[in-house]
Amino acid sequence: MRKIILLSILFLAGCIPPGAPLETPLPTAYIDPSYPTMEAAPVTSLQVSSGIEVRVDRAWRDGKEVSTEVCFTLLDTSDWSVWSASLQYAGGTITDFGSTLLSLQEATNGQTGLRCDTLSFFNIPPDADLSTVVITVDSIAATPRPEDYCLIYMPKIQQALDERGIAVTLGCTDVNGVQTMQILSKPDTMSQEEAEAIVYSDEFYTIKGPWSFTFNLGQ
Repeated sequence: MRKIILLSILFLAGCIPPGAPLETPLPTAYIDPSYPTMEAAPVTSLQVSSGIEVRVDRAWRDGKEVSTEVCFTLLDTSDWSVWSASLQYAGGTITDFGSTLLSLQEATNGQTGLRCDTLSFFNIPPDADLSTVVITVDSIAATPRPEDYCLIYMPKIQQALDERGIAVTLGCTDVNGVQTMQILSKPDTMSQEEAEAIVYSDEFYTIKGPWSFTFNLGQ
């Protein structure tokens, strides 16, 4: 009987063409069942700070990411976006996030605009206790276009300089058809680089919150 089985195996082996690939099962993606998925509404959905309304209606947890939809009012037509944000939970704080534009309604005719983004925080441990998680928008900002300095920012910058006793005078001149902010005068003891560092500081186009929202996204 053993001889018959052995002969059968040898016969079948001889039927396989030389060099023919052996079929192997394709690997399947491993999905860790410990990666949770959950969605929740915040304890409070609307926060107001520095004249900016920020609204968050929901957040959701999907594996190692937590995402939320954030809408905030726009005071002018500058390109405002979330500048810094954080997620706090019992095990630590996450500041690594990405932002995706959902919708944009620009400010027009004295009416405030509205921008909505999806913020996603990364690399959250799947076993993290998110029963009390706080998502905070720390600041929003709009990197000015060259023409924005004269149209929007120069009065605010000049006022701040005057209030601080910094003897720097600003003005606007035409450069290739575009009104461009210039430093017209400064103290002799101040270098041009020092004056520009003060005048073009991001403090003048950043609005600080915080706007904080608390969720229960499970343990």
